[in-house]
Amino acid sequence: MSGSISTILNAVSGTAAYQRTAQTPGGVGEDFTNYLSNMVTDTVKQSASTESIAQNGLMGNGNLTQVVTSVAQAQLALQTTVAIRDKLIQAYQSIMSMPI
Repeated sequence: MSGSISTILNAVSGTAAYQRTAQTPGGVGEDFTNYLSNMVTDTVKQSASTESIAQNGLMGNGNLTQVVTSVAQAQLALQTTVAIRDKLIQAYQSIMSMPI
């Protein structure tokens, strides 16, 4: 998954329109490519954390509520990442189909 995203991000980051910075909710400007890369990294970290919590729960060392909450958060993070990836691919394909 991250291989295809990095390929698209490399292609998109070469265009001047995407060299601009995006405003994050905190008001700090951040490079769009870095923002997406950080989002994917955070999703992977969330999945690893969830796996660890689930393993503890299976061994009887965890709280069931914590396990369910962690799994739900990881699922939401993955769904969000996939949705953004799909929109990014769709936008890239639209740009590539435009006549020059």
